[in-house]
Amino acid sequence: MESMDSGATSPLLKVSELRARPATEAGAPAADEILRGLNLTVNQGEVHAIMGPNGSGKSTLGNTLLGSPEYELTGGSIELHGRSVTDDSPDERARAGMFLAFQYPQEIQGVSVIQFLRQALSARKGIDLSVLELRLAAMEWMKRLGMDSSFVDRYLNEGFSGGEKKRNEIMQMAILEPDLAILDETDSGLDIDALRIVASGIREVRADRPHMGIVMITHYQRLLDEVQPDVVHIMVDGRIVESGGLELAERLEREGYESLRSDARR
Repeated sequence: MESMDSGATSPLLKVSELRARPATEAGAPAADEILRGLNLTVNQGEVHAIMGPNGSGKSTLGNTLLGSPEYELTGGSIELHGRSVTDDSPDERARAGMFLAFQYPQEIQGVSVIQFLRQALSARKGIDLSVLELRLAAMEWMKRLGMDSSFVDRYLNEGFSGGEKKRNEIMQMAILEPDLAILDETDSGLDIDALRIVASGIREVRADRPHMGIVMITHYQRLLDEVQPDVVHIMVDGRIVESGGLELAERLEREGYESLRSDARR
């Protein structure tokens, strides 16, 4: 099984036979494909978890969905709300309602968190909130996420701990109000207390925006225990090879990926 669909006439996200490889310079040999015919359907309000061994293409999927220039599409299509975004730029996809929380958020010197949020919100929705209005909204989310009130005046991700970077990504998701959020290993590098705070933030964003869809890319069951996804997908060798409920993640804890690797080679 490669995707699960609740029967909605217009899925929030529909990925069909997606194929992608690392982008190369003109004249250089083409790289091998990392995504090899991946299918995925996410309906409004659903949380989908994508698990898989290292090198299976999970982060490539997240970056390809958001149109990263580091990857080249070689086949397939991506639809959001029934409209193709396959050829859209990252900015166009963001304006259409897609959001990516990075596994390794970039530092941006000289740009404060509040400045970044104001620019991103203007680009996303065409809304120019005053710094005061945005600060008030950010302060509410900083409180929910256990962040100091001075956080928004720091330069983006500069000197941030791993937990601060991930909580900042969740705050961005809350304020930008995307229709689809892709969380690329949001649990990576977090201790159990930080993980619970981040997971609580995800649950609170969902409560505020029940129609938002989420795709969580993760290695570990512990995030799934906190967030309780609707569907768990196992990704091996660039394709989704099995989908199910939380019991699938529990099976992985017991058996590992080897049996699924065998299935993928058939």
